[in-house]
Amino acid sequence: MSTDFKPQRQGSVKQITSHSNPIVKEIKGLVAQRKHRRDSGLFVAEGLKLATDAMEAGWGVRYLAIGPEGRENKMALEAAAKAKARGALILEVNNAILSGLTRRDNPQMVVGVYEQKTLPLRAIDPDQSKTWVCLDRVRDPGNLGTIIRTADAVGASGIILIGETTDPFAVEAVRATMGSLFHMPLVRCSEQEFISFRKSWPGPVVGTHLRGDKDYRDVDYKEPVLLMMGNEQAGLSDELADACSDLVKIPQEGQADSLNLAIATAVMLFEVRRTHLKL
Repeated sequence: MSTDFKPQRQGSVKQITSHSNPIVKEIKGLVAQRKHRRDSGLFVAEGLKLATDAMEAGWGVRYLAIGPEGRENKMALEAAAKAKARGALILEVNNAILSGLTRRDNPQMVVGVYEQKTLPLRAIDPDQSKTWVCLDRVRDPGNLGTIIRTADAVGASGIILIGETTDPFAVEAVRATMGSLFHMPLVRCSEQEFISFRKSWPGPVVGTHLRGDKDYRDVDYKEPVLLMMGNEQAGLSDELADACSDLVKIPQEGQADSLNLAIATAVMLFEVRRTHLKL
């Protein structure tokens, strides 16, 4: 989605008070529709922490909307100054505009529009890798965002999104990452591309699966590791399960038939981390 208001190279400031402003409409479109995010290569992230994380990590910023509270906050003003220095258009807006941009009654003081960043499989260097989390057709943006945050917490190398996954740049996913999106490399690929890539992987490829014949604590997680986690309903596809060197189960008690995907991924990641700390 495009607009006539393009930021100048040195950045600029614009006051906006109308919900019908083209830039406001553009940002709302980025929040509401994946197609707009895909076509523009942009996405929306809310809050001062995420704005600060994005600046520190060097992500491209297109717009930074700052509300009345933000214009009285030292850190928010510093973030706006950095964004402007990088060519962003700074939007001075009221709380009603902020609320409309984020579809929240109590909006945060800063809303940013950033350039998406993903990598191809060929960018992964096994010799420089620890653990890559490989997600097969993950559907829930909250799950994806939580997994990205957890992967960051354990020092994983990045996330590989396989097949038709939910959008990591959807507002719900971005919120759930709590800023970790800006620190975790994201790779997108098809199932066949991943299977071809896996053939030359020098380390273990461990997947959780109902037909797993090992306890997840009984596997050698020698780096570099590919940790395979399946779709929320269907689990790993048969093709991806066959590509694993080990299929494991997380033992359970009680009546629940499965764990939430984000919880299961956290269990696995912290076991991998525990194993590495003991080496």
